[in-house]
Parts: sequence; C-alpha cells; structure tokens
Amino acid sequence: MSTQPDPSRGAAVKATDRAHVFHSWSAQALIDPLAVAGAEGSYFWDHDGNRYLDFSSQLVNTNIGHQHPKVVAAIQEQAGRLCTIAPGFAVDVRAEAARLIAERTPGDLDKIFFTNGGAEAVENAVRMARLHTGRPKVLSAYRSYHGATAVAINLTGDPRRWASDTASAGVVHFWAPFLYRSPFHAETEEQECERALRHLEDTLVFEGPQTVAAIVLETVPGTAGIMLPPPGYLPGVREICDRYGIVFVLDEVMAGFGRTGRWFAADHWDVTPDLLTFAKGVNSGYVPLGGVAISAEIAATFDERAYPGGLTYSGHPLACAAAVATITAMAEEGIVENAARIGEDVLGPGLRELAGRHPSVGEVRGTGVFWALELVRDRATREPLVPYNASGGANAPMVAFSAACRSLGLWPFVNMNRTHVVPPCTITEAEAKTGLALLDEALTVADAHTV
Repeated sequence: MSTQPDPSRGAAVKATDRAHVFHSWSAQALIDPLAVAGAEGSYFWDHDGNRYLDFSSQLVNTNIGHQHPKVVAAIQEQAGRLCTIAPGFAVDVRAEAARLIAERTPGDLDKIFFTNGGAEAVENAVRMARLHTGRPKVLSAYRSYHGATAVAINLTGDPRRWASDTASAGVVHFWAPFLYRSPFHAETEEQECERALRHLEDTLVFEGPQTVAAIVLETVPGTAGIMLPPPGYLPGVREICDRYGIVFVLDEVMAGFGRTGRWFAADHWDVTPDLLTFAKGVNSGYVPLGGVAISAEIAATFDERAYPGGLTYSGHPLACAAAVATITAMAEEGIVENAARIGEDVLGPGLRELAGRHPSVGEVRGTGVFWALELVRDRATREPLVPYNASGGANAPMVAFSAACRSLGLWPFVNMNRTHVVPPCTITEAEAKTGLALLDEALTVADAHTV
C-alpha cells in the first residue's frame, strides 16, 4: 500500500468531506477531521505523510489491526461468490460465523442473532428480555455506554444520553462499582463489591423486582473508563438476577473478542449471562456486524412464537465472511494470547511506571490491551484534570494533551479526563514500547496542569 505523501489529494478529500459529510457526535462547524490515506497493522497515515501509531484501535474495534491480509482476502472471495442474500435463507458463511461465535461464548449461549452493530444488538437483547419475562423495566449503570439508538441511548449512563433521554423508556440507572471514585465510600475492593451489590438490590426492591425484565452491564465498561469489576461482583449480579427471575445481559461490544486477553471478558469472572451482545472485534469492523448470543431458555421462548424483530442486513455475507476469517486468524495466530501477554508484560508494567513519574496520572487500570489512565489535577484529592463532561476552555488541558500525542505520532483514545490505551490485539512488544515512550512525552503536557 502506497504511503507516498499527496497533500493535494488530502486537501480534496477534506474539502469534499466538509461539503457533504455530517459527522456523529460533533458540532459540524467546529471539527477538522483528519484525511486518512491508508492503514496497515498498528498504524495509519494521512495524505501529508504523517504516520500514527493507533493506540485507539479506531473506536476500539480493529482488534486484529488494519488490513489483515486473511480478512481482506476473505471479503474479496465472498464478494466474488455471493455479495448478499436475505436473512431468511440458510447460507454457509452465516452459519459458520454463528458456529464459531457460539463455540467461544460462555455457557449455553449457542444461538446467534446477527445485527449490523452494537447498538442494534443491545436493542434486540432488551426486546428479547422484555418478551421473555413480560416485564417492562430495565436497569443499567451510570458510567456506561450501550449505543445511540432509542433504547440503547436511554440505557447509556454517560452524558451522551442527556439530549435523547425522555425518561419514558423504562430504564432505571444505578451505581456500579468503581473503587477509585467510589459512590459507596468504600476503602477496599471487598467493601466496594459488597456495597455495590447491596445498592443494586435496594434499587431493585424499591423499583419492584416483578417489573424488571433485565439488568444490563458492560462486563468491563469501555468508553466510560475501563473499570474492572471487583472479584465477586458479576457473580453477585448473576445471583440477584436468578433470585428475582431477571434476565442478565452482558454487553461485550467493546470488551469481547480478545480485547481483555480472553475471548470474552466474562471468562475472567467465570460468569454466564442470559444474553451477551457483541460487535466491533467480531470482525474488527472491516464490515459492520454485531449480534446477540442467546441462552437456550430464552431461545426456547421463540420456538413456537415468532420473534418480532429483524434487519435486512442481519448476517450479511460479507460481514460474516470477515467474522469467520477474523476468528480463524485470531485462533491460528494466537492473537488473544498476544493481547494477554502484551497487557501483562508490557502495557501494565509500563503504564504503572509512567504513573510513578507523572503527577497527572491518578490511577492505572486495565487488562489485556484494554487500559485507562485517570488524569488528575491533584493526586491527593483525585480532582479530575478537567471537570466532568467539560467542554470549551474547561477542557483545554485534555485538548492540549491529545494534540501533543498526535504531534508525536501517537493517536490516543481520550474521553473526559482519561486517556485509554487500547491498541490492536496484534500489537507487537516493540510497537507497544514505542507507544509508551510517546505517551511518556505527551504526559508532560498534562503534568503542567497539576497542582
């Protein structure tokens, strides 16, 4: 793939984009999107010849890196054989993708309903739970993101929900555990777990358990901060759901398919939900694909009763071909194992070393290739580097930090007062160490805003 600079081409792409593309989550007149010329492995580059180490995996989805040759070839081969077919037909590549996913999901989650992405997966999981239980309400956590469609955005616990929250979607939010900023005044992981479970059950009791269809959690919250649940929490939620006849939904859209160093993050805590949503890493976003893995009990609800939901592109052959090739490559090349090793041997120790040198780093947390640095003004008080949901001048320190990263050739994933370290699962030890060195330099910009 050519990496020769072509600034005139970049300018033309930018001009056409600005004339016609309406970008998500953006004030259109205030953005300046980078015109990307190409990508390969852990890097992408622009038309001016600037090359970036992708510490964001785009939107934490290119788990096998950019342009993996086996996946590109599989898409090309499938396009030459059968580009599309309606979801009502049985087709080899769709069946094989479902089989490979079901082989890796925990427990008896052996039926796969395909969607076009994560938000639609969450929408359908909630629909299944409501139909299965006959109950209207759904509980989800603050500090979460589940998608931007109608139910998914109401489930979301971060500020992106606010503009669309009608308070009429049957969603009730609660606090999930997060010891560093504990809402329960806990001092240990054990206390945080115990108090978070008590808070969840109290919320449930006061809402009326007989009205609650599902509890929806990101196994490891992604955009909201990569907070690993304390030992015992997810099994505790499982027990609460069982006791009250509530469907337990785990959202693994971001955490799944190798990101945490396991095929699914639920494997770390030996928990099996009733429904598991996935997308992103299932085929590294090469062609849009998501889905719901469904337990035997919930699947049986629709044995003689039609499921009232579907999508024209459910299980699209090109997307499924990409999934088959991705999962196969991950298994054959030890990509999940690589993510675990890089996290344990390189990223974890390296990030903790950075925290020791930079007063702006309040906490390091994560696993696999799924890490977050909590940036603070004051380590003692844990005051965030910028206020919650800051914008404009209040967000200047994080804007400056992001700009420093990019100027060094590192593309960060930044949200609120955090930078997430989420490179592809295929990243090499040398590339990871290069990224840490660049991050080390960029953090001096954040340090300048500490007290």
